Formats: sequence, C-alpha cells, structure tokens
Amino acid sequence: MKFEIVKLDRFCGKRATVYSVILNDEGQTLFDQFIVENQVGYKRELGNILDQILTISKSTGIRENFFYKPEGKIGQDIWALYDKPEAQLRLYCMQLGHAVIILGGGGPKPKNIRALQEDPKLKLENDLMRMVSDALTKRMIRDKEIEWSKDKTELIGDLKFNTIEDLDGDD
Repeated sequence: MKFEIVKLDRFCGKRATVYSVILNDEGQTLFDQFIVENQVGYKRELGNILDQILTISKSTGIRENFFYKPEGKIGQDIWALYDKPEAQLRLYCMQLGHAVIILGGGGPKPKNIRALQEDPKLKLENDLMRMVSDALTKRMIRDKEIEWSKDKTELIGDLKFNTIEDLDGDD
C-alpha cells in the first residue's frame, strides 16, 4: 500500500501544523473520508472535533486533555481525539512533538464494545495509523529522510511512502 502525508492548510495555525494521509493516490484524505462518513449521523460530535482541531492549531497547541488514552503500541504516538467522554465518535491521529498532528480516520465506538478491536471499522482505521506511524518513524529515525523544520512545527522531506519498501528496508 502506498500513502502520502499531506498538510491540511485549512486547519493549520500558529500553534500546530495539521496533516492527514492519502492512501493509494485516492485523492481524498483519511480525515476527509471521516468527515463525509460522519457528517449526518454525528453532526454535533463532528463539529466539536473540528472545533478542537482548530483550537489545537490556532490557540493551544497539542495538549493531553484533547485525547483519549494511547491507541497504539509504545512509541507510535497514536491517540483518539474525541468530543466528550460520553461521545461515541473517535478520530485516530498521531501526535508528533508539541506542534504536529496527523489526522487519520475513525468512526463511532458503540458503548457496548470495550475495545476498538471489537469493531472492524475502528480496527481498520487504527491499523492504518499504526502503519503510517511505523513507516514515518523508520524514515525519520533510521533513514533520516524526514526531519523537523527549524521551529519544530512541520515535517520536511519526502512524505510519499511505499509501505513494503519503507517498512522492510528493501529500498
């Protein structure tokens, strides 16, 4: 699977830079798909999540209180952004430093399930972000092909990935 990390200028601000992921040249980001999928059934919760993203990017920067517990392995920095504890809608994202967030997809987490793995849609969305995290970490740490901007608010380098090559190291 190929993917590209793209900057979402409409959500960026002085406190954080916001990115999302395009899979296999689909043209629409995972975050845009999330919006389309949830704009009718979860309009209020989606609106609150969008407000939180703008608050993060324009006012506060990344703060722990916007996120629900880590949703990946140690070091993957995957979290669920959510409205309120009683809300169902979850958006999976990566936090990088204090000023970069990469938005993925997500969906509603019904109250009758305890773990995201019990819902095929949430598991898929979370697994996609784990794959992105692993490939990005390899490129940043091991290969040093992606680095931080001087002010640590943007990613600099090739943000297009072919995960087989990027994860296996058979470039």
